[in-house]
Amino acid sequence: MFQKSVPTNNVSSAFQILELIYHNTVRSVRKTHGNAFMSIAVSVFQSLLFVLFFYVMFSIMGMKSLALRGDFVIFLLTGIFMFMTHNKAVGAVLGSEGPSSAMMQHAPMNTFISIVSGMLSVLYIQMLAIFFILFVYDVAMNPYVLTEIVDPAPVMGMLLLSWFSGGAVGMVFLAMKPWLPGLTSTLSNVYKRANMIASGKMFVANSLPSFMVSMFDWNPLFHTIDQARGFAFINYVPRNTNWEYVVYLSLTLLMIGLMGEFYTRKHASASWSARR
Repeated sequence: MFQKSVPTNNVSSAFQILELIYHNTVRSVRKTHGNAFMSIAVSVFQSLLFVLFFYVMFSIMGMKSLALRGDFVIFLLTGIFMFMTHNKAVGAVLGSEGPSSAMMQHAPMNTFISIVSGMLSVLYIQMLAIFFILFVYDVAMNPYVLTEIVDPAPVMGMLLLSWFSGGAVGMVFLAMKPWLPGLTSTLSNVYKRANMIASGKMFVANSLPSFMVSMFDWNPLFHTIDQARGFAFINYVPRNTNWEYVVYLSLTLLMIGLMGEFYTRKHASASWSARR
C-alpha cells in the first residue's frame, strides 16, 4: 500500500500525467474558496464587475462614440476579456509551485504539471465568465448579440492566443523568480499595470497616429485585442496589428522561459528562501 505504481508504457504514463493535471487544475480553481461553486462564482463575479465598471465609465464620460460602430458590449468584451485572460495567465504561471515547493516532494508531481494546471484553471474560469455574461446580456438586453459577431471562431482564437502569450510571459518571470524574487515581483506588477493602457482595450488601434503605434505595438495583447475586434465587427479592418507577431513572440518567450526554468530546476535548493 506504500508503493507507488509506475506506468509500464508511454500510454499509461500519458494518462497518469493527464489525471494529475486534471486534479491539480481543480485544486487551482478551488484555491480562493473551500466550496467549488463559490470559488467559480467569485471569479465570474470579478469579471462581471470589471465589465460593468468600464461600461459605466464609458457611458458617464461620453466615450461610447469613440468605440466601433456596432454593439458596444462586444467592443468591451473583446478588450476586457483578452486583457484579463492574459494578465491572469501571467499571474497563474508566476504563482505556480516551484521545484523547491512542498508539492514537488510527491513523486508523480513536477513543475510542468503545476504550470499547465495553473494556466488551464485560468482558461476554464474565463470561459465560464464569458459564456455567463454573454448569456445574461443576450437574454436581458440584446437577443441578437451573438449574430452580431461576424467570425466567432477567430475571436475565440484571439482569446486563446492572449492566454497562451500570457503563459509565455509568465514563464520568463517564473524562470527569474528564484534568482531575483523582489525584482521579478516588481516587474510583473509593472507589466500587468502597464497593460491597463498599453493593451489598447479602451481605444481603437486604427485611430492612433503613426508615432503612437510604436508605443503600443511591442505588446502582444495590443495585437490580439485589435485583431479580435477585426473579426468581431464587419466594418473594422485592423491595419496596425497582426496575430503572427504574437505567435512568434510567444514561442520565443516560451523557449526562453523553459530553458531558464530547466536550469533553475537543476540548481533548486530548499534553503533559497531561508533568509527571506
